[in-house]
Amino acid sequence: MDARRTIRAGLAVAATAGLAGALLAAPAAGDEERTSGPEWGACPADMPEAARAQLECATVPVPLDYDQPDGTTIEIMISRLASTKPADRQGVLLLNPGGPGGSGLSQPADMSALGMPSAVLDAYDLIGMDPRGVGRSAPVSCGFTVEQNYPGNVPRYAEDAAAVTEQARFARKIADQCAANDPDGRMQHMTTANTARDMDLIRETLGEEKLSFYGASYGSALGGAYASLFPERGDRIVVDSNLGATSLDRGSLRRFGLGMEDRFPDFAAWAAERHDSYGLGRTPGDVRETYFAQTSRLDDQPVGGIDGATFRFYTFVALYADQSFGPVAQLWQALDEGDAAAARSQAEKLRSTAPAAIVPGATVPSTAAGEAARQPGAATPSPYDNAWASFLAVTCNDTDWAEDVSTYRRAVAVDRERYPLFGAAAANITPCAYWHNDPVDPPVEFADEGPENVLVLQNLRDPATPHRGGEITREKFGDRARLVSVDSGGHGVYVYDDNPCALNTTTRFLLDGNLPESDVFCAASATSGLALDDVGRRERAETLVQLNRGPGSAWR
Repeated sequence: MDARRTIRAGLAVAATAGLAGALLAAPAAGDEERTSGPEWGACPADMPEAARAQLECATVPVPLDYDQPDGTTIEIMISRLASTKPADRQGVLLLNPGGPGGSGLSQPADMSALGMPSAVLDAYDLIGMDPRGVGRSAPVSCGFTVEQNYPGNVPRYAEDAAAVTEQARFARKIADQCAANDPDGRMQHMTTANTARDMDLIRETLGEEKLSFYGASYGSALGGAYASLFPERGDRIVVDSNLGATSLDRGSLRRFGLGMEDRFPDFAAWAAERHDSYGLGRTPGDVRETYFAQTSRLDDQPVGGIDGATFRFYTFVALYADQSFGPVAQLWQALDEGDAAAARSQAEKLRSTAPAAIVPGATVPSTAAGEAARQPGAATPSPYDNAWASFLAVTCNDTDWAEDVSTYRRAVAVDRERYPLFGAAAANITPCAYWHNDPVDPPVEFADEGPENVLVLQNLRDPATPHRGGEITREKFGDRARLVSVDSGGHGVYVYDDNPCALNTTTRFLLDGNLPESDVFCAASATSGLALDDVGRRERAETLVQLNRGPGSAWR
């Protein structure tokens, strides 16, 4: 029995009997013994120079289709920031920044620049990776162009049932376009389970018995899948900003609505304190009313091409990081004043710093979603094509998505009332409803039997992955996991933020491998947990800007 069939058999047993034991016997794909590690060399010239100077890169061949391990192979590019203290080295720590569709090749250098404790850098070789289909690892394409003006992978806010029908027509065109640009069928093999299998081949290629992992946002789903498919091969697993699933499934996407409701009060309080500067409301309640008044006006009369749905999206994106509050407040102000030029300028700032997989494709997204698929033959490839395409491929392949438009109409109606800020966008229909291939893998089930080695990190007020996602992940892993809840807003906990309690708890776990005795609550703190000097603080600030998480930016 080949590796993938063994894994599938194990999944079936786990699903029916609640056991993960069949997974433990699954060999890494391919039976040949790997006798040497990867050939490390210089990283690609188009990487950021600061990261390229610190890292070395290599490629690892993996099967395109794990049902045919001796068939077509693709190359996965990895990077390494090696420990410089062999006596302290404990193993490798593989990283994933999220997405799906996020390139992680520079992530080891990025996390070092953000202030990752030196004890962790000494204990591990940090391993970055462009997952299959992403960046420099056999990249896929949907043929998106600059002229096409694609509005991004988060569906438009649907004001009514007719808007859902309009979005459905657009979603079908995008699914058709992606299929037309995938003649060799590579996209169907882009799944979280296959990426987890790739990770295990990387572990084997590196000559390691076990693999430690840190993943944020969608990376939490990837970490959950690896810890479930290969429970005995994982060492220390840290999953940050959790989806509550091993995929970006429909439930995870709909929780964007809950997340915005959780997070918006932080912005409203911030804006109320600055009413004399921005004029958005003297109390948080007033700011919320301003939001709804603004969306209503823009639904009827866009300003500078920005309609109500676009305004809602930019506000959602700005909640990823406190540093984006100022730019989005300026956008609100410009729209309130009817200043089209200023509104377009502020929208461009927010667009240029939005997460790559969901960013709108032009300065101002089209007010008619259907226009986004009218120019498939335009000549200028979009710089976001791969990020958008890989996001769709993994998301659509990981789970079965409802195909009946009425299902989405009902969900939108429910979430418009339940989560009025953004629910009617998060529940709307996506190209996954019309994807051209069925999933090649069953959904990966969380395995609650195995080592107690999963640390779950979660901010209380995260707009993209609300705290409920961390609670679900903790519940699914059972005694294998502990949950660290942080009284903070925004997206990302370890190193990307710097709450002292969360930082220390995670660092201790990475160094000694022992989970806290019970779940941990970390109170809000105005004190940085990162002991950085002036040079370190400057480097961190520069890296946050580069990663779209500094002033005026948002993180994937």
